[in-house]
Amino acid sequence: MCGIAGEIAFNGRQASTEAVLDIMGAMTSRGPDGRGTWEAGWVALGHQRLSIIDLSEAGAQPMVDDGGLTITFNGCIYNYKELRRELEPEFTFRSTSDTEVILKAYRKWGDDFVHHLVGMFAIALYDPRRHEVLLVRDRLGIKPVYVSHLHGRLRFASSLPALVASGGIDTSIDEVALHHYLSWHSIVPAPRTILAGVQKLPAATIRTIRPDGTWRDREYWKPSYTRKAEHAGWSAADWQDAVRESLKTAVRRRMVADVPVGVLLSGGLDSSLLVALLAEEGQHGLSTFSIGFDGAGGDSGNEFAYSDLVAREFGTRHEQLHVSTSEFAPSIAGAVGAMSEPMASHDVTAFHLLCRTVTEHVKVVQCGQGADEVFGGYAYHQPLASVGRARALPAFSAGFVDHSHEELLNILEPEWYCGPDVSNEVLAANLQAPGAETALDAVLRLDTHLLMVDDPVKRLDNMSMAWGIEARVPFLDHELVELAAACPPELKASQGGKGILKDLGRQLLPAAVVDRPKGYFPVPALRHLEEPFISLVREALHAPEAKQRGLFQPAYLDGLLANPNMQRTPVNSNVLWQLALLEMWLQQHGVG
Repeated sequence: MCGIAGEIAFNGRQASTEAVLDIMGAMTSRGPDGRGTWEAGWVALGHQRLSIIDLSEAGAQPMVDDGGLTITFNGCIYNYKELRRELEPEFTFRSTSDTEVILKAYRKWGDDFVHHLVGMFAIALYDPRRHEVLLVRDRLGIKPVYVSHLHGRLRFASSLPALVASGGIDTSIDEVALHHYLSWHSIVPAPRTILAGVQKLPAATIRTIRPDGTWRDREYWKPSYTRKAEHAGWSAADWQDAVRESLKTAVRRRMVADVPVGVLLSGGLDSSLLVALLAEEGQHGLSTFSIGFDGAGGDSGNEFAYSDLVAREFGTRHEQLHVSTSEFAPSIAGAVGAMSEPMASHDVTAFHLLCRTVTEHVKVVQCGQGADEVFGGYAYHQPLASVGRARALPAFSAGFVDHSHEELLNILEPEWYCGPDVSNEVLAANLQAPGAETALDAVLRLDTHLLMVDDPVKRLDNMSMAWGIEARVPFLDHELVELAAACPPELKASQGGKGILKDLGRQLLPAAVVDRPKGYFPVPALRHLEEPFISLVREALHAPEAKQRGLFQPAYLDGLLANPNMQRTPVNSNVLWQLALLEMWLQQHGVG
């Protein structure tokens, strides 16, 4: 787990190592254990290292093999030992790192090497024989790759603010991205970002870049959300057994490390299942971590009763962090500073604070992100189980979209209007595409492969890497996702959502954990705004930079500020916080 950076210069130009160093200097937290650069004419690569596998210098990057093949890599290849055994008859290894295994896999299989990798990864690979650079992102987009096209060159990085730090980037607001941000509780899916001059490499994509500046993308993985012949005749019990074995494999894979591995334990079903399966695998004395806050607006601020119950049941070394409102407010600036893009989810700061505690104990954690998207756990999934395929778009929009296109006309100043309903067009194109059998299949595909990448996945990466923590997500093991995609949607939607996981939980967990009402990472202070948060919001929205930018209509802002908790989105987020967070991020990072 690290930070990667690079510059690729075109048409005879020389790549700038200085620009790469500027990028790396702005993301040292992603790799506090080492730094390396490499350049050869039109390509310069950089790497900030977080040592997890092969802690020696032999595992340092950028890594170059005898033929000049060069890589900078962020992530973890969980099956690297198995791949190494397969490759050793043909190749000599100089390290015990997963990085070197990627190099040898590319030597053997070319572009198809990616199909052999099990893990999370962002890879930049220079091939002197083909005179090409490959940028590669893992199947679920767990590891980020930001790119910016400048005159005669391209730069890339693991962090958007780090890319901007290299200079020359267009930091104006992308009005289509702004429409997405306000429509989908701050989600801006690839390839866009909130800044016009920065894009994201989509998940499951290989981008091949040539010295003349031309490039092509290839999507290398796309599971089908349809029923398969090999599963015909499977009972609900058969599916449950298959999911249990696949999740167990996913958890086992993510214990691969040369340092201890812990678990972020919220007390919910998903993270509790991880602890139970790790115990089943023989992991004793596991370190677990949970966080809670003061209540607000009648909402409880913690789920300690459930996380404590799971910790006792499985004998973990449990760390419980309670953050008071007076402590929480000053922490928001740190979380905003750690965001690669503005993220208005209430639990971003919670993850930031929790990872600060985690870093005192372990460098690697497993966590339950992705289970709701993959197994249909959200409230807005339930109506999709009972509507026809053609009704997927209106049914999803009713439960998910924060503001209609017409409502945005009353929120945004006229210069930021997009014209067409660009967000609805994206949803329609994805939901209507072939390869999904039912309405719920189509929505789970949309959630898992487009929207999730830029909400819980990005949130987890940003907040964990801010403290040099590698966060691993077993529910996003690509083989488990493939299995879940083929699973009959009624098994996922049953019991109020995640029915198949709840049945599994009844085999492994205390009943109170499984049969409790669904909760969310509780951060009441940002859902029901009181002081000092109202003052933070007002300061951000009335700042000179905000007035100069002029994103929002003053009358609309005045109405929200007069009644800060009046407007909620369909997923119960605070609208005022959503708008203020965007301004906080733009101001703190000095962009837009």
